Amino acid sequence: MNRKERIILLTLAALNFTHILDFMIMMPLGNYLMPHFDINTHQFSFLVAAYTISAAISGFIGAFFVDGYDRKKFLLFAYVGFLLGTLACGVAPTYGSLLAFRLVAGLFGGLIGAQVLSIISDIYTYERRGRAMGAIMSAFAIASTIGVPFALYLANAFSWHAPFLLVGGLGFIIIPFIVYFIPPMDQHIQHRRSARQKLDVLLIVVRQPTQRMAIIFSGLIMMGHFMIIPFINPYLEFNNGYPKSVTPMVYLVGGIASFFAANFLGWMADKYGKLPVFLICIFFSTVLVYVITNVNAIPFSIILVLFAAWFVVSTGRGVTAQAMVSNVVPPEQRGSFMSFNSSFQQIGTSVAAIVSGYIVTKGSDGKIHHFEWVGYLSIIVLVMCALLGHLIFRKIDTKKTSTQVPIAQPEN
Repeated sequence: MNRKERIILLTLAALNFTHILDFMIMMPLGNYLMPHFDINTHQFSFLVAAYTISAAISGFIGAFFVDGYDRKKFLLFAYVGFLLGTLACGVAPTYGSLLAFRLVAGLFGGLIGAQVLSIISDIYTYERRGRAMGAIMSAFAIASTIGVPFALYLANAFSWHAPFLLVGGLGFIIIPFIVYFIPPMDQHIQHRRSARQKLDVLLIVVRQPTQRMAIIFSGLIMMGHFMIIPFINPYLEFNNGYPKSVTPMVYLVGGIASFFAANFLGWMADKYGKLPVFLICIFFSTVLVYVITNVNAIPFSIILVLFAAWFVVSTGRGVTAQAMVSNVVPPEQRGSFMSFNSSFQQIGTSVAAIVSGYIVTKGSDGKIHHFEWVGYLSIIVLVMCALLGHLIFRKIDTKKTSTQVPIAQPEN
């Protein structure tokens, strides 16, 4: 990997950090927002799902035209809109306004992830894509390690508004780096598509079994993962008695573990195959989900070990899954396909949040009930992902050739 590629990766990882942090921070704020707005678990799940529902809609619509534009320019447009929506969340005075601003942030945020993955997939061949995806996915680890604990610290010290203002402020600092270091990405553009050709983008995905199944696979991956996340913090505090002052350590320790896992497992996936690493991570994920959703009050040090392990296998699962999914289409279709893919991921996350919000309840004793039911459902979905992943990628993962777009020169 040369210097130019490393700078591009670092810049995209920084962008991904703010994007992921904004999405992640809503979930551990449950034990702040529920008492502040006097809302129940169902209403809180709508706050989590609002972003992903609007992101799914924008990602789906964006798929019909994103491949007709320079990926860099489109990414900048979406990122600025996302940051404005996030800053608005930081000043929201009511539950209704916060819900509305989450919808706005999601409309633009839904266009970001697909563009980042498309740029990475255009630049890096499949044989090197595991490490590249690992570097980008390490933004998730950094968001967990530094971003979420610090954001929760700000929520403790000031108010729940502070984390959103933090994300928005950081994002506007990153914009000049995107402008300068990310090269124009227009090599995939062949010509402007007619209305009929734009519809063909969807028909191609629908008609081709591999692409269709890959998108469903992505949605299920996110569903299985986010079934349990929204209520981890409330469960640890309300059921097991761990105070707000220590629960951010879960994300700190888990994020550190994820950072090293993203890079190491990305390297392992390139060397030994994405599918084998993915299946191993799925197996350990199911075991850890069962333990986490059934754990009682135990020493907090053991809780940290459990969550560190869960973060590791979840990260490995995500890195390998996206590397495999990105290889089912040629570069000229990749932006559209990855937008559809991102849309289904958001749908999976939305469904997970809403379903878990209706399964999990908060009793008169203040405790969270039926959290273990959500864990069992998550395990079922993850097993389905393993079976579907083996069916889709057992042949694709053995390929040693892939297509890519040459890297353009950075603008001066």
